Amino acid sequence: MLKKIASAALIALVTVSSSFAADKINGAGATFPSPLYYDWAYNYKHDTKNTVNYQSIGSGGGIKQITERVVDFGASDAPLTTKELEEAKLLQFPAVIGSIVIAFNVAGIADETLKLKNSVVADIFAGKITMWNDPAIVADNKDLKLPNEKIIVAHRSDGSGTTYNFTYYLSASSDNWKNTYGTGKAINWATGIGGKGNEGVSSLIKQTPNSIGYVENAFKEQNHFSAAVLETANGKWVKATDANYKAAAKYASWTKEDNFYAMLTLQPGDTSYPIVAATFILLPKEKAEMNKKVIQFFDYAFKTGDASAKKLGYISLPEDTIKMIREYWTTNIK
Repeated sequence: MLKKIASAALIALVTVSSSFAADKINGAGATFPSPLYYDWAYNYKHDTKNTVNYQSIGSGGGIKQITERVVDFGASDAPLTTKELEEAKLLQFPAVIGSIVIAFNVAGIADETLKLKNSVVADIFAGKITMWNDPAIVADNKDLKLPNEKIIVAHRSDGSGTTYNFTYYLSASSDNWKNTYGTGKAINWATGIGGKGNEGVSSLIKQTPNSIGYVENAFKEQNHFSAAVLETANGKWVKATDANYKAAAKYASWTKEDNFYAMLTLQPGDTSYPIVAATFILLPKEKAEMNKKVIQFFDYAFKTGDASAKKLGYISLPEDTIKMIREYWTTNIK
């Protein structure tokens, strides 16, 4: 699967860079949805001959580049508020829903076996829990042989919407985290090693024994990582599975009036996975003609991209949300 995805991404990028088609669209930003955007771009090129060049540089970079009008669209996993959008003269809509998993590399500990309370996750990333056999971890994992080894935390080194959603989850799970570190696309990490993009964090986890980090689910699937079992908002254990991601996603409540601003972390329900997030597209208000080309691509993706989303571990937007997005386009792009 990884080889196939990488091949599609490479072909999409090579085709785009060598093409002189009039309808060439340039986008940049979030690494969270990049495997899916590459797949959509490859299929769009095949079906329409039009090209989409997407650079996976992180949400912070995507917001910066679209604010400076360097690219045709930006992508961010951290939604912008209406005030922020007005200041930058931007439009915003969601493209797809994904999930963030706590991936780890510990010999002998299999996928979906390690249970970590949300507060314990926060303490690990805050550097308060430093050993794999710490009593706080052992208490919920008495059947596992946890090693007497130091925990190596892997985190993002760049401005990241994945980090924004992950630290939002940590802030909701721990007063210590909320008061000390808070929520942000980039923070001063207490411990660990940094990697650029979901790709960089994935490489660190893969190469570093006894490591733990946060990555988008597609990167977990591509790299065959083990992921921790976490808690729902009401304290039930929940695995990182498509069914549990969808259970959380169904609570999304977007409105056109708020430019679809919403956080999907720690939703209600006994099976709602706690770290689910949408990823967003940002467009410059004044570039109507190019915006029409951009939304043609995303309209194509909404119509034909469900199989790609499912294959890569994402969740397609509900039909009523897509209808709302099309209404938003009609109102704002003329």
